[in-house]
Amino acid sequence: MKKIVITTDQAPPVVGPYTQALAAGPFVFISGQIPQDAKGQMVEGDIVVQTIQVIQNLKAILAAAGLTLKDVVKTTVYLADMADFKEMNRTYAEFFPDHPPARTTIQAAALARSAAVEIDAIALKKA
Repeated sequence: MKKIVITTDQAPPVVGPYTQALAAGPFVFISGQIPQDAKGQMVEGDIVVQTIQVIQNLKAILAAAGLTLKDVVKTTVYLADMADFKEMNRTYAEFFPDHPPARTTIQAAALARSAAVEIDAIALKKA
């Protein structure tokens, strides 16, 4: 199975040994996104602001693959503090109003760059 690297300058640049996303077979695997803008600067704000930025990053990477949030089949949400769950969940739901993807949400001891939230995703390419 051929792997295709997916990159965009509309999402934060990678800063380590990983790619923004990889397509393999019918799936696109998007690396965890933290609340950075496309220039790699952390956004300031509460969990709502950070969640919105993370999902905007996911949307930009999906667009580079010719996909949208409607193509996402699985996400993993990492929270630095589970007390942020309610507001993250409310904000997340605004982006996935109908038939949201399967999801796992966990609290992590710490996230890169002291982020409050990180989300990775798996999307299914259109047939």
